[in-house]
Amino acid sequence: MGNCWFRGSLSINRVSSNAKPETPKIQSPSERDRSDESKLPKNAKEVEELRLDSSARNPLVAFPFEKLRSVTSNFAQDSLIGGGGFGRVYKGSVAAAEGAELQRVAVKVHDGDNSFQGHREWLAEVIFLGQLSHPNLVRLVGYCCEGDHRLLVYEYMPRGSVESHLFSRVMAPLSWATRMKIALGAARGLAFLHEAEKPVIYRDFKTSNILLDEEFNAKLSDFGLAKDGPVGDKSHVSTRIMGTYGYAAPEYVMTGHLTAMSDVYSYGVVLLELVTGRKSLDKSRPPREQTLADWALPLLTHKKKVMAIVDPRLPPPPRRRRRPAGEGRAQGGHAGLPLPQPQPQGAAADARHRRLPRASPGRRRRPARRRRLRRRNKNQAGWWPSSACLGMACRD
Repeated sequence: MGNCWFRGSLSINRVSSNAKPETPKIQSPSERDRSDESKLPKNAKEVEELRLDSSARNPLVAFPFEKLRSVTSNFAQDSLIGGGGFGRVYKGSVAAAEGAELQRVAVKVHDGDNSFQGHREWLAEVIFLGQLSHPNLVRLVGYCCEGDHRLLVYEYMPRGSVESHLFSRVMAPLSWATRMKIALGAARGLAFLHEAEKPVIYRDFKTSNILLDEEFNAKLSDFGLAKDGPVGDKSHVSTRIMGTYGYAAPEYVMTGHLTAMSDVYSYGVVLLELVTGRKSLDKSRPPREQTLADWALPLLTHKKKVMAIVDPRLPPPPRRRRRPAGEGRAQGGHAGLPLPQPQPQGAAADARHRRLPRASPGRRRRPARRRRLRRRNKNQAGWWPSSACLGMACRD
């Protein structure tokens, strides 16, 4: 779902730039044991049976293929809003039930070859999004499983992916507040997956898989590579290495041991992208700057150099308005400070004054400046006071 909002191919099974050549590679579907392929559901009834076995909580609609073809105008080019991964995505409006209101949806159509890996990822999204529900996870409305057709129907996210905004040369750069809002929303969605009753490891956390609604609220999408996390005494899950170059954690790439910290590493890379405005991997840059994590890490350890990584396209912060003279006094000193409390009256005032030391009645304390001038006059021989000083002495 994530890459569907950004035109380009999905990178799978890429390794970190620090990985050694002997890093294990993913096997293609043709090289794998296809004995499990017969266990995959062939129709909507089998899908629902599988969902019930997995304690599904969210009701999903099994749409007929012809209905989805109709709402997308026969998958017309005008309805196409993106593509990538294992299919294209079209926009449309559909009613979840008879008499229900039309709602805008995004229909993801898997490729016609219906590959084994594509079918597994399609099913993974149906299973996981049929169980999980959170404000920072994209909502799955329904699916289609007819013959060789495999489609997914999501809620429509009008602002597309974070990737399309962050690296666009046409759109205005995201403000700092918006970037931090996206980072916080994505972190909440990821934390929900890790802290669920049955922990889920996302395994493909990146900017193209974070979608935005009208108010720039972030929602995670594309659960095709999601994996059940370790439970009980297990510290990790051993699995084939899958993910995206530049986002995969080095320890996962080297060992194939999948943990929640693998997602945390990917989140750190996404956070660097939001702060720097750079891609996790950019071959157009000098060799030492092509991998974002390798370039930014030395700068993050120096307080004086850390500001050098901030995106230069960020709009400058608003300048502070100078406070007009007397505004602070009218508010009781500095703005935001409490106003002076009223003085006690009556008996309380008499008791308060009795506790204060009283000055001698026949002597007034001269101001400090005046005392300094008198001391200076005595120490400087031959000095004759000016008329101003004389006038001050007369007034004393």
